[in-house]
Amino acid sequence: MASSTGSGKGVNPVLRISQLDALELNKALEQLVWSQFTSCFHGFKPGVLAHFEPEVKAFLCLILWRFTVYSKNATVGQAILNIQYKNNLSQTEKYQPLSKHQKLWYLIFTVGGRWLEERCYDLFSNRQQQSFCKIKSYISFGSGLLKLCGLVNFLIFLRKGTFATLTERILGIRSVFCKPQSVRQVGFEYMNRELLWHGFAEFLIYLLPLINVQKLKLKISSWCLPIAGLSNSENTLAAHCRECSLCGEWPTMPHTIGCPHVFCYYCIKSNFLFDMYFTCPKCGSEVHSLQPLKYKIEMTELRV
Repeated sequence: MASSTGSGKGVNPVLRISQLDALELNKALEQLVWSQFTSCFHGFKPGVLAHFEPEVKAFLCLILWRFTVYSKNATVGQAILNIQYKNNLSQTEKYQPLSKHQKLWYLIFTVGGRWLEERCYDLFSNRQQQSFCKIKSYISFGSGLLKLCGLVNFLIFLRKGTFATLTERILGIRSVFCKPQSVRQVGFEYMNRELLWHGFAEFLIYLLPLINVQKLKLKISSWCLPIAGLSNSENTLAAHCRECSLCGEWPTMPHTIGCPHVFCYYCIKSNFLFDMYFTCPKCGSEVHSLQPLKYKIEMTELRV
């Protein structure tokens, strides 16, 4: 929702959501720069930046301010959203860039204020003298008062749509669009792709439990390795009960199902319980009866 209050005809009011998005993008950029900077010190002693963390953060924010607000009158988040700062204290109706004093005070309020809060907390946290305790209480009171003023400013911003932060209101800098905003063209191609993919995924989730994967796997293996194509060594292993026809290992508690092949008890039992129409993967014989193999039985007896 655009702001209805404007100081001049040449000003393009900025949506509230766009100003809030710009602030979030600025915070994300600061966190990204800090994480990339700290990754350079992973090979050093742990805690090497702990004593100088407020100063290092302030220095990185100073570099960002130099190449954003100072040179382009806009933060990184504002530049992405086609927004920049306007000198709202100017009496002219046309767009006027920020003055140098406004830029410097913006640096002091944003970067300097944050550094002062973090560094003062470290300086006075371990001091027990009465004077330091009073200074710490004054700083805490001032910080709380500024946060309260920031909350009041945010409520006013939600009502009027101008000056998203307390710093902007104090310095008289306002967010405006760099170029007139055109009508948005809404496309539904991405939504259509998402709906199509979700529908296909739900169909697969419904279909897969209905497919007997184990039986299909055994059927494919029987096609790939028919009984006529087995080598003499494989037939010899099966004949001497040295190989399970399912797992290929030495059969544990060997059993037969009425065909010349031997199975581990747990292999054949689990497959038969899973599929009552289970067939031998070697010859395709159905399970007639599950019987333990007698070691003295000859293969000629098993073929009968």
